[in-house]
Amino acid sequence: MKTDTDLRQEIQKIDRRGYPAYKGLAGGWKFRTFDLSIDHVQGDPFAAPSKVSVKVRGDRSGFPPALYRSEVRKTAFEDGLLRTFAAEASKYSFKASGSGKSGLIECTRPGQEILKRTSCEVGPTKRTSCEVGTAKKTSCEVEQASGDILLRLEIGFPANGRSVNAGELIKILFDFLPRIVERALFWHKEDEERLTAAAELADDQAAVRRFLKENGLVAFVADGAVLPRESGVSQKPMRNAVPFRSPEEMRVTIPLPNRGDVTGMGIPKGITLIVGGGYHGKSTLLQALERGVYNHVGGDGRELVITEETAVKLRAEDGRRICGTDISMFINNLPSGADCRHFYSENASGSTSQAAGTVESIEAGCRTFLIDEDTCATNFMLRDELMASVVAGDKEPIKPFIARVRALYEKEGISTVLVAGSSGAYFHVADRVIQMDEYVPFEITGKAKAAAQEFDSRGAEKISAAYPGRPSFDRKPLPGRRPESHGGRVKSKVTGKDSFSLNRESVDLRGVEQIVDREQVQALAQCLKVLEAECFDGKRTVSEALELLRQKIEKGGLTSLADSRYNIPAMAMPRIQEIYSCVNRYRSLRLTKE
Repeated sequence: MKTDTDLRQEIQKIDRRGYPAYKGLAGGWKFRTFDLSIDHVQGDPFAAPSKVSVKVRGDRSGFPPALYRSEVRKTAFEDGLLRTFAAEASKYSFKASGSGKSGLIECTRPGQEILKRTSCEVGPTKRTSCEVGTAKKTSCEVEQASGDILLRLEIGFPANGRSVNAGELIKILFDFLPRIVERALFWHKEDEERLTAAAELADDQAAVRRFLKENGLVAFVADGAVLPRESGVSQKPMRNAVPFRSPEEMRVTIPLPNRGDVTGMGIPKGITLIVGGGYHGKSTLLQALERGVYNHVGGDGRELVITEETAVKLRAEDGRRICGTDISMFINNLPSGADCRHFYSENASGSTSQAAGTVESIEAGCRTFLIDEDTCATNFMLRDELMASVVAGDKEPIKPFIARVRALYEKEGISTVLVAGSSGAYFHVADRVIQMDEYVPFEITGKAKAAAQEFDSRGAEKISAAYPGRPSFDRKPLPGRRPESHGGRVKSKVTGKDSFSLNRESVDLRGVEQIVDREQVQALAQCLKVLEAECFDGKRTVSEALELLRQKIEKGGLTSLADSRYNIPAMAMPRIQEIYSCVNRYRSLRLTKE
């Protein structure tokens, strides 16, 4: 590897030459305290900035191995390094002058959730064997932490117009960057309390998740949690918000390794109804549960709001595509004669889209449905007695969710947490009912059941239906088509948390509400490219193909999804449920039965 002295000389040689001369700097360069890799050089000062990575050896960074000794701690540690690096980089960004993006220095800025990312990777802990003892040697294993830190960032290589500005790039690489690296990627005593707290929080969050599994719970909301957010565009906690307080009937105590005993509301498996007046906190609680599938940073207010990791938010999505999904559990005998066991639609209705989303979530391994009636199709959720008396059953092809929710739990083990504010029909099937009153929850199951029983003869339709059995998951996708105009290549472009495009086709993810980061969308785009190229062959089912993808990621990490090992996009780990959702919303998806 060439040295930083060599790099300085190379930069000086190309001063004032055309901007493409920067391409010759690509490669690895050894600095005094870190290694620099210039992975991809932008073609123009106005183009996307150059991709650069820095590597600091674990035996030089000085961070205690205890900070990353487990997988959950390592992810929290990587997250903390990114936050510090981003804050330090912002102090120097655009301090070097030039045209276009000249002087930009930035890396991923994580949100409130802690996600596994490609932007920062800490090397794994290594185990080596040794021998101890004198008279009689005994073999043992010693844990040797590599702790090598690799951080990927972007730098706008400076230009005067479209000519190389060597002096400003030297300022960035030899002055600004070493300062940022030294402050963010080396151990400083003043950081000990913050980093230790993050590691201990990761341990406690993992302990809550284990407790949920071992005690038949789908979610936990700690007493004192702050659920309301600052605004509709900010996930930071609202100031002066009412802290969460568990109903006595649902309060559980969880022993945590660092915080000790923590109390809060435990939501058991089964059917849980959340009711209350408007603006009293029903949807706020559900939204916290939606994001509880991820760990949150300290100070977020939802650090100990934990939901089992497979939970999926269901909703209606007018206009989405459905490709070969078996919706016969909910919809049958359509006037058109369409095959509901292999249903297709390019423009699904609200009820049909929600039926498909429910079945697709079962296929994705979901064990908990999260539902808010505000975003549901009414005719999918229920059908009252008056409507049933006017429109005969044989003229209604939809079997509503209320007729299946009990069997889904008893037969499939899938729980439901449902927010309802306008209909009491679900009182009949609920195992427990929570009323939100000025952001404070009260357990009112007995009261709700008594009211439902009294009202039964005056309105609510009794719905009972035989469970039709598990849906069919036999869809077998074909390989993707490669438009000649792109030379067989597939270009992806992420336009936000709501969508991305492959070549010219947009994949709409607005209905996938548990995507919390743009970098997850970038990972989904890469997942879909890999699936089409390597896993979809017309012989494997969707589940079999996604299992191959999961194994690929498990073996090679998120970086294994990149098109090139020299140009790794900033990606964050999506759940398998979001990968299924992405595949199901891809309009170019073709099946062998089509």
